[in-house]
Formats: sequence, structure tokens, C-alpha cells
Amino acid sequence: MYHGVAAGTMVATSSDPLLLNWEKVTGNAVIPMRKPGDPPLPYNIFDPCLWKTGDHYYALTAGQLPDGPDGKSVRANFLHRSSDLAKWEYLHPFFEDDQYGLVGDDGACPYFWPIGTGDQAKHMLIHFSHMSGGKYMLGDYNTERDKFVVTDGGDFNHGAVGPGGTHAPSAYPDGKGGVIAIFNMNPGMNTKGWNQIMSLPRRLTLSEEGKLDIEPGGDYASLRLDHQRIEGQALPANKEFVFDTIRGNAMELIVEIDPRSSQTIELNVLRSPHEEEDTRIQYYHKRGFRTKEAPRNSKSRFQEHSVITIDTSRSTTLPNVKIRPPETANVRIMNGETVKLHVFVDKSIVEVFVNGRQCAAVRVYPGLSESVGVSLCARGGDAKLKSLDAWQMDNIYK
Repeated sequence: MYHGVAAGTMVATSSDPLLLNWEKVTGNAVIPMRKPGDPPLPYNIFDPCLWKTGDHYYALTAGQLPDGPDGKSVRANFLHRSSDLAKWEYLHPFFEDDQYGLVGDDGACPYFWPIGTGDQAKHMLIHFSHMSGGKYMLGDYNTERDKFVVTDGGDFNHGAVGPGGTHAPSAYPDGKGGVIAIFNMNPGMNTKGWNQIMSLPRRLTLSEEGKLDIEPGGDYASLRLDHQRIEGQALPANKEFVFDTIRGNAMELIVEIDPRSSQTIELNVLRSPHEEEDTRIQYYHKRGFRTKEAPRNSKSRFQEHSVITIDTSRSTTLPNVKIRPPETANVRIMNGETVKLHVFVDKSIVEVFVNGRQCAAVRVYPGLSESVGVSLCARGGDAKLKSLDAWQMDNIYK
């Protein structure tokens, strides 16, 4: 199922095991666009997704409704049903109790899948907002009323959609209770022709508390070359350690740190020798949102989140690059837990996974060939580097 430009929602089927040959159902849009002069439709027709429950197919089409404060637009997705893929019946807006988006969001590029197992199982709607980028909702799929009752939600993009932000998803279930999502990444510099790239696959699962966990997915370990390891190094306050042998612009890092009394931990990548350029990954311990959703077995009524930031304000000296404001995301770090930064640097993209619970990603464009350095610093207090593993990343096209 896909959006036919200026036509409407299209469906094509294939019996080809290689999925090379397809045939359009009816040859026309099965949910057509409104024709000039026709009355307004109660739904939008844009960016569909498709699934089957029982004997019926269901389709979501993306859009907005003027249900926000003072009639402002908020995200919506509209549900249709069919028994044969050709004739579709409009049912109603699909969401219920959605309070996890921003006024002005829309529900483009939807993917609706189950996530979790057993009593923990939920449903997940991954989508894209033309205002604030990749997003998700978690909730319960009420099949009797054909409604998605939203109980949680959040962001894959932590700021405006551009420049250099996390854009639209593609997603599928992994067969183990998780969902694999991959995103195209918006550019931060104009180039000739197509200039977007894909993120790493992300494996999305549910924690014991029913919160979203995020880990890198796929066989990225097959690309590892030239392993280096450092462990047990003290990080005195405000002293930057520049690693002599750990450098590159296509590499994987796994850094485990005990933050101790530090205010922030700063991991710099794509760093030039004289600091004309660097991309700063900063961890702020217990400086995020304070919520009443305390973890299990906690004596506190509250949970204080930590914060991960990717600051690209010094990532380039090129005048034609659009600098993105710091990409800033909250992350759940439990008391006594070390901080694990799983970082992928690949030429014009930096992706940071934190303790398997959060991910932030940005596009960067260093202008200096020597911007390949890596450094680490604890600010405001002492910390300890428990371990640092580094690999060069091989080319997948070999």
C-alpha cells in the first residue's frame, strides 16, 4: 500500500517470491483523492500503512485534525477497512487519548505493529511529523472498537525536523517481540542530487516498566576492524584526554563511564588537533525531567532522568553547512548504574545509543581532513572511564 501522487491510496499485490513483479488492485486508487467540486472528506489521504486482522484489512492514512487548542491542528490517522483490498469503508479517526504529540504535528509515514510479549505486550505506531521529525506512540489496540488507545509516546528526533534531523521511518516486527525501525536522515548541507542517507537500524523493545528501549540493530559487528581497548582510567575534573591511537571518521565506540561527582561527561569525536572542529557528545547526570514514574523497587516517588546531547555548533568550519541546535534527549539512568555510550561515526552522521534506552542522531560535515580525533573529559568533578572499546568500520559494499 502506498500513496499515489495526485491519485490517492494505491494497493499492489505480488505472488512473486522475489517481489519483483506487482499488479495494482483495480488499476486505480482504492481510496481516491477528493475531486474538484466534491464535498470535503472527513479524512486525509496521505502516507498509508496496511495490516490484516481476522478477515479484514485495515489501512491508516496520515494527516491532521483541528482538535487542538483554539482549533489548531494536531496529528491524526484515519482508519479504513476492507475485505478484498479493492473496496474500502471509512471508519473513524484511529487515536484515542493521545496527549503525547505537539500542536502542529502530523501522522505521516505510519507503521503500526505489536511490540512486547505476554502481559507486557502493546502496540506501537511509529510515524513522522513534518514539524518535529520521527515520533512514536505506545498503547492498546482495541479490536472491538477499532481504536488505538494511546498510553505513552515520545520522539526519535529531538528538535525540529531539520537541518540534519531524524526524518521518516520504515519499520517491521523482528519476530521476537521487538520492532526494527530505520530512518532516513535529513541533510544539513545542500548538494547536487539526492542527499539523504539512512540511519542504522534500531531495535525497539519494551522494558519491564513498559518503557521504550532502543538498541542498534542489524549485523553491525561484522564491520568491525582493528579493535582497541582502554580500561580503568581516572578522569580528573576538567582535564581533556585526547586519545593518540583512537581516531577515524568511520568507527564504532563503546564507552562505559562511572560519572561519580562529575557534572557532565564530554566525548568529542571528529575532533581536529587544534579544536577548530569537533562534535561534542555530552552526558548530564540527573539533569533531565523529573517524573513520578519511579522504577520498580525504588524508594523514591520520583525518577530523575539524565540527558544526552549532541552539539554540532563546532562540527564544521564550512560556511555552507546549516548548524543544528543541540540534539537533546532525556534518558533513564538508574541509581548506581554506569553510563554506556554506544557511538557510531560514519562520515556525515553521528549516532549515539545510551544504555540501550535512548538514541540521538545528527548529520555533520567536518571541513578539515584532520578532523578524526577522539577525546574524553569530565567536567565539574571527577569520573572514571571503566572501559573504551573502539573499532574502525569496514565498508559494507566490499
